Amino acid sequence: MRPTSSGLYCVPGDFFIDPHRPVERAIVTHGHSDHARPGHTHVLATPETVAIMRARLGPAAGGQLEALCVGERRSHLGVDIRLAPAGHVLGSAQVVLEWRGMRAVVTGDYKRHADPTAAPFELVRCHLLVTEATFGLPVFRHEPAAHEIGRLLRSLAANPDRAHLVGAYGLGKCQRLIALLREAGYDRTIWLHGASERMCELYEAFGLALGPLAGVTKAAGASFAGEIVLAPPGALADRWSRRLADPVTCFASGWMRVRGRARQRGVELPLVISDHADWPELVRTIAESEAEEVWVTHGREEALCHQASLMGLRARALALVGRGEEDGDGEGGAPGRAGGDDNAPVPPEPNP
Repeated sequence: MRPTSSGLYCVPGDFFIDPHRPVERAIVTHGHSDHARPGHTHVLATPETVAIMRARLGPAAGGQLEALCVGERRSHLGVDIRLAPAGHVLGSAQVVLEWRGMRAVVTGDYKRHADPTAAPFELVRCHLLVTEATFGLPVFRHEPAAHEIGRLLRSLAANPDRAHLVGAYGLGKCQRLIALLREAGYDRTIWLHGASERMCELYEAFGLALGPLAGVTKAAGASFAGEIVLAPPGALADRWSRRLADPVTCFASGWMRVRGRARQRGVELPLVISDHADWPELVRTIAESEAEEVWVTHGREEALCHQASLMGLRARALALVGRGEEDGDGEGGAPGRAGGDDNAPVPPEPNP
């Protein structure tokens, strides 16, 4: 494989993985906008990712979208291809490639923390590991999500006269928060910004029950005092939020580990909930993969490369062309990286 101006390219298979420009053949790891770009002639992805791309991109999703279920295999020009769960969002997958006795794994975005809305991460041993590094600094250690949900519910109980407006990316984070709230026993209606409704419906179509939900626009005149409202981060400070009663502004993101980031965004209740691997998970995955060589992309490449070198491995920072030029604010967005949710209008700042 090699990095190119269009993205990561598999030479013997003549296809790209998560290309950021239209190509003839693409394998897409998941449906976030910085990975699932429009305009490819042929796309291979999990059935869930295919459905997400069709829902979000419409006819631009690709000329031919082919679903490959986890556990199935394809062979293309002698390269054996399979997809393994990445634990990031619904349908997210690692790409496992085998050619002439060598195995390479491209993780895409992933996490190893439990998530009721995504199949758990599968560790795949390989010769070459291409790993993300969104939170590739030792300071990033994510709290158990249940702990953060407990903080949200305690704040709700302590402030019955205020709405709790939670910034959550429309694909993945929103549905994960809903599922975590249900696990914690919260059975009341959860209110949604219109941009999040369609993805919730898609999750439910794949069998993930989310409980009672309703759109904010369907409750004209309501104050939402004592209620939980989920909205894309870009909606937290815009005119849309003024309809809520003195809202407690919350934001669910791995970047909320950085207090300055929370203050910068005016977040009253930061929730450290991420859909990406934290530093211990990144290091553990490199070690357990038994890879001889590690390529690092999507985030803090230098720090993780240095760590891999300390572990006696060959390491390379990919710095794929185009990635560093993107802005965004999604749970997937490291500084200078696209956020991962194009449903939300997002300011140009680093992403979780």
